[in-house]
Amino acid sequence: MGREIQSPQEQSESYTVEQLVAVNPFNPEILPDLENYVNEQVTSQTYSLEANLCLLRLYQFEPERMNTHIVAQILVKALMAMPTPDFSLCLFLIPERVQMEEQFKALIVLSHYLETGRFQQFWDEAAKNSQIFEAVPGFEQAIQAYASHLLSLSYQKVPRSVLAEAVNMDGASLEKFIEHQVTNSGWIVEKENGSIVLPQNEFNHPELKKNTGENVPLEHIARIFPILG
Repeated sequence: MGREIQSPQEQSESYTVEQLVAVNPFNPEILPDLENYVNEQVTSQTYSLEANLCLLRLYQFEPERMNTHIVAQILVKALMAMPTPDFSLCLFLIPERVQMEEQFKALIVLSHYLETGRFQQFWDEAAKNSQIFEAVPGFEQAIQAYASHLLSLSYQKVPRSVLAEAVNMDGASLEKFIEHQVTNSGWIVEKENGSIVLPQNEFNHPELKKNTGENVPLEHIARIFPILG
């Protein structure tokens, strides 16, 4: 007997979302699966850029089926993935007419604030658009992690007030955040003024950056000796 032919619906049920994207990323029949997967990413605090880009590409071919709520969720998840360029990659696939909607204009402004390290403006603007983020678990924590990362690239020692502004915390919540970073990320709190000493890296301590031009592999030196002889 020949192989039974499956309907598109049956095929989508027999594959994972990742497999659907890999097997036939331009099949409009998988669009509902991809939309459901965005909701799953939100609730489970997972993330798949590849699947989300695939959905945005399908929306380009099926504009009448575009769900702007889903698109907004994709962009929020992309913001949470900073410092990756995911937000720009997703935005490139969204029509300009959609980008002109208020929620998307707000998201674009917020991405600019994050890219330029203007955290006070970011948190102020995010508070004005809380309805976009309140249904996305882990949003604040992801941005706070990005802010901490950016500070670690810029500072050897960061004043507590600068940290508080960057992560939008104060009081007991800020102290708990610092304690967590001390335990897990190697931060050190100075007793004198409470400033935070951040771990050394090649960005906040340029002398640690390896100069590849000065490091000559041993095997290259070995090749020179016969020539000199």
